[in-house]
Amino acid sequence: MLSFSPKSVSKELLNELPERSKKVIIDRFGLTPKGESRTLDAIGQEYGITRERIRQIENHGLSSVRDSEAYEAQLTALEDLKKALQALGGVLAEETLLRHLAKNDNEQNHIVFLLTVGHHFDKAKEDNDFKTRWHIDESLAEQVENALTALYESLEPNRLTPHEEFIEVFSKFLKQEGVKNRSPEVMERWLLISKRIGKNPLGEWGRLDSPHVRIKNTRDFAYLTLKRHGSPMHFTEVAEGIEKLFGRETHPATTHNELIKDGRFVLVGRGLYALKEWGYEPGVVRDVIRGILHREGPLSREDIVDRVKRERYVKDATIAVNLQNSMFTRLPDGRYTLAK
Repeated sequence: MLSFSPKSVSKELLNELPERSKKVIIDRFGLTPKGESRTLDAIGQEYGITRERIRQIENHGLSSVRDSEAYEAQLTALEDLKKALQALGGVLAEETLLRHLAKNDNEQNHIVFLLTVGHHFDKAKEDNDFKTRWHIDESLAEQVENALTALYESLEPNRLTPHEEFIEVFSKFLKQEGVKNRSPEVMERWLLISKRIGKNPLGEWGRLDSPHVRIKNTRDFAYLTLKRHGSPMHFTEVAEGIEKLFGRETHPATTHNELIKDGRFVLVGRGLYALKEWGYEPGVVRDVIRGILHREGPLSREDIVDRVKRERYVKDATIAVNLQNSMFTRLPDGRYTLAK
């Protein structure tokens, strides 16, 4: 996307600096073949001066670069960098911008240096809500951040939203801030500015603190596998699904143990699990019968069998046996109710 070599431009910009200022900036930004940046303290110890003095040398060096003839000579390259940032959205998280513009890790440091020294660009430091980001339009940056905040506050804690739908919702909040007609690609880059919104491996968006978005363990992978499948699965199928969807090898026995421990899953048959959010109630068959009778009142055996089989993969005879439990009473008309 860039028509110039960031390394060559940064080298030209630094050529006119005094040796110490030049070395401090090179060390601070990691403009070396190894690409390792150094702290103010480390550089200060090398020179036997305070970290604050190193900061002063760095800032003076950057100001000197901006006032130099070399800077004027490289304005075309900086304008090209500005156009690239504009084409990507005008405001981007630093990591997103570098991923699009840099050919390798080492080149990333040179681009950050050019962004820092160029008068075209403004940097906003990382905070609790947003990642480190760069922009060329203060008003647009504020509008995008306001829309991201409103979007986050509208999200239910554990809800997942498919990508296209989520982009549409974000678009509405952007329009409320006066930002219209942006491509889905640009809006997705803006979403990546937020530290509180994220996308899971299946491309679904939600709050980043949700276990359905920030995947940590087998249970979370199992949840996404079942959700994608849309109906109950045997634990061996869940293990196979995790490997197929995410490339993560998982032993069936381990998967079974994790499903048992997590309240998001309900055992609905011999080794079969469903998601509780689908309406399945936890517990054994008699617990399911009790819940049905509590909600609906007295029912015939046929109705009870029908309703239980919506929640459990069991035989009619198993349900009939459980109806003999002392917690249930058969009425004179043949219906069953909860014992008093």
